[in-house]
Amino acid sequence: MFLRKSLSNGKIYLSFVQGYRDENGKVKQKTIEKIGYLEDLKKQYDDPIKHFKEVANQRNNEEITELVIKNINTQTLNIDEDNQKNLGYIIIKKLYQELGIKDFLNTKQKKLKIDYKLTNIFSLLIFSRILFPASKKETYKNRNSYFENFNFSEDDMYRSLSYFKDYKEELELLLWNNTKEKYKRDTTQTYYDCTNYYFEIEYNDEDIFDDKGNLIKKGYRKRGPEKNHRPDPIIEMGLLMDSTGLPIAYNLFPGNESEKLSLIPEIDRLKNKFKFKRTIVVADRGLNCSDNIIKISGTSLEMSLKKNGYVYGQSVRGADKEFKEWVLSGNYITDKIKEDDIEVTFTHKSRIHPKTMYVIREDKGKTKNGNPVREKIIVDQKQMVYFSQKYADKQKYDRDLMIEKARDLVSNPAKYNKATSYGASNYVKNLKFLKSTGEIADTSNLLIDEEKIKEEEKYDGYYSIVTSEENLSDIEIRNIYRGLSKIENTFKVTKSNLESRPVYVWTPEHIEAHFLTCFISLVIIRLLENKLENKHSTKQIIESLKNFTSSHIEHDIYKQNNYNEIIKQFSEIYNLNLEKKYRTLSEIKKI
Repeated sequence: MFLRKSLSNGKIYLSFVQGYRDENGKVKQKTIEKIGYLEDLKKQYDDPIKHFKEVANQRNNEEITELVIKNINTQTLNIDEDNQKNLGYIIIKKLYQELGIKDFLNTKQKKLKIDYKLTNIFSLLIFSRILFPASKKETYKNRNSYFENFNFSEDDMYRSLSYFKDYKEELELLLWNNTKEKYKRDTTQTYYDCTNYYFEIEYNDEDIFDDKGNLIKKGYRKRGPEKNHRPDPIIEMGLLMDSTGLPIAYNLFPGNESEKLSLIPEIDRLKNKFKFKRTIVVADRGLNCSDNIIKISGTSLEMSLKKNGYVYGQSVRGADKEFKEWVLSGNYITDKIKEDDIEVTFTHKSRIHPKTMYVIREDKGKTKNGNPVREKIIVDQKQMVYFSQKYADKQKYDRDLMIEKARDLVSNPAKYNKATSYGASNYVKNLKFLKSTGEIADTSNLLIDEEKIKEEEKYDGYYSIVTSEENLSDIEIRNIYRGLSKIENTFKVTKSNLESRPVYVWTPEHIEAHFLTCFISLVIIRLLENKLENKHSTKQIIESLKNFTSSHIEHDIYKQNNYNEIIKQFSEIYNLNLEKKYRTLSEIKKI
């Protein structure tokens, strides 16, 4: 039942109207109560329209309650009957459309001779990756969990992946253009890091060559240094993020390639693609090498102006003798600073120091031994080191665990091989493994490396950061570097909340499409956090959207469940009336 306003004798007339379906299933309406002329009703009510809308809602709720009570003892469930659908996905759908993805795919659709809608498939993959991450097969099976008509076959879904993979570059640019102003995206500092994703397969992908032996396409899934030390083939992902914490772009690399090689080509490619100017690239110590420092900042014998800046983590234990001596030489300053609204002690010192580097010169060919020619370059670099007792305690705790394992390895070498001795092998002398089996080659003279343990203890708690930005203060350097935790958290979101691994598709095209849907899902999650002013975690937002459901009661009537503060905030942001307890199917579809 709803309130109708009609024109009668030149005046507005109010009445209650009920919608129903006739014997042929056609929707019709009938007047069930005449109320009166609006101008007459204003003598009794301050706002007659508002008043009688509330009366209509109240009567609807009473009718629903009466209907439920009437049928509560007579209705039974059918086998496999599921009366609940997710309604939280409408928030994701609003952002999906706001970003222009629907319009983009509909435009692409016009050039294709296919009888299924790309945006229907892509939106299902996005909704499900955020709310109910699973394999593509399971996603298709659960497509009826939403109030959408996903009218396509499972084969259509797999066919569409090849199209999506071709749209990666354009979709990245689309998201950038549609968010850079609205969300005040800042690229004066960008964060770059790499991670990997494993595949539960036994063998590496093969590289593909043409008849002349030229490489056509590299195989993606190859064994490499997996972050959790799994033996499975992996794929490497490099991700660039702006200083607000929003992902900019990503790329995929074969799992056996060094992550150090990806930084410079990616920064150059993305700066050109997204048209941003000078940026300070922030990366962890795994990407800190001479070639990356020289190429990122443009410092060389031929160049005098810096192109970009860098802030890198620097290993203390892996540094040269002079650097280590400086770290331990004292002259530290102690400041009280605030981090995340908590006052902490910051013990630090810094210097501007000439750094000698040896850089590969590809334009000068190779040496007589076939090695690349390296050029010696000296650049000024600001180096900052700080001490943290909390970090010292953690390093000692982690090392003690490995030493205990190392002592057990020395006492019981038959229990260990190359894989199971990971970490502990660093503290054992005379330890060698058979290449063929990974077993310990000789167990007769294994000793704990006490000297190495004592040397490592000296540097517990010290951490260094190096930068091209000589005018930055120590606190500014540390604050910039701490932003790297955002990208580390982002990788955790992809692997835990979005369950992007293990990956179940296997062709290169389908793998690329899978990571594209993961990337766009990640951008949407970060934007939803931004809309809520980053006051709620990824997990809280996803759980709220997942649990905001509608239960079918009878006929076309649904009851909404699990309305909370997060849903309320999204309701206000998108001007949606989501707090209503009961709705008809037509009302839900209007939303």
